[in-house]
Amino acid sequence: MPAGRVFAYGAAAGLLGDLLLGDPRRGHPVAAFGRAAGAVERVLWRDHRGWGALHTAVCAGGAAAVGTAAAHAVRRSPAARVALTGAATWAVVGGTSLAREAAAIGRALEAGDVEAARARLPHLCGRDPQALDADGVARAVVESVAENTSDAVVGALVWGAVAGVPGLLGFRAVNTLDAMVGHRSPRYRRYGWASARLDDLAGWPGARLTAVLTTVAGGDPRGAVRAWRADAAQHPSPNAGPVEATFAGALGVRLGGTLSYGGRVEHRPVLNGAAGRAVRAGSDDIDRAVRLSRRVGWLALGVCAGARLLARGASASIRERGVTKGRTS
Repeated sequence: MPAGRVFAYGAAAGLLGDLLLGDPRRGHPVAAFGRAAGAVERVLWRDHRGWGALHTAVCAGGAAAVGTAAAHAVRRSPAARVALTGAATWAVVGGTSLAREAAAIGRALEAGDVEAARARLPHLCGRDPQALDADGVARAVVESVAENTSDAVVGALVWGAVAGVPGLLGFRAVNTLDAMVGHRSPRYRRYGWASARLDDLAGWPGARLTAVLTTVAGGDPRGAVRAWRADAAQHPSPNAGPVEATFAGALGVRLGGTLSYGGRVEHRPVLNGAAGRAVRAGSDDIDRAVRLSRRVGWLALGVCAGARLLARGASASIRERGVTKGRTS
């Protein structure tokens, strides 16, 4: 079976599995990777970029190597290749858990239970929940849904289409390392530099595809494009900027502004500030963001699977023309 069809069938099965099952409560492969990466950090940690780069290479390279070995082991069985791709896709995407956590916080806000919403917010993002009022919690949820649509779904599908199972596992490893050591705390300012920069590089294509698909799938394409062009470049993250800006424009809300991480206050630019309204707790803003995220995820599957199939067909056509030309010359 051609690799393009293997990826298309396997990725579709993996997304369907995520939709039906979500993440396992125990024994999640990403959690196991996190524990392994933590063990490597305890051995390698030095306040130095070089040691951090070695940590990144060992952990991300190890994940990709596991994917390569697994793909090689099942190379002769089309059914096993599809199953492996499906299992890897299910393991690395997190769209259903993202939607469930966002919806749970939304329900708490609708009930007026701000403390319950604050208590659940760390399951979704690294904000300081006690620094947020109800509207601030709602805005943090919408921003996290936007960013994680790229990080937890679209980016993985892009790299799965490019490099199969090693691409799926490698991308999620890089993304997880960035969450673990890529922030600018005193401990990780230098040690986490390589993980953060590699995550920026690996996330670049997925973030742009997410922004494009958000523009297509959202309720206000012109607003999404306008916010992307006007505000994305002002965001401190080269990848979160386009994603959050297009979500803000598509939903007609304002994102960004002042926020707090680990006791550190950041004043970020407002996205879609000229045309959007504030995100409101108790409104349907969180539900609309979740629905948009799901549409973007399924569209990304179609785009990535289609691109892989077209690339395979184009490659076969080029080889066939080369063979024909060689016979006639």
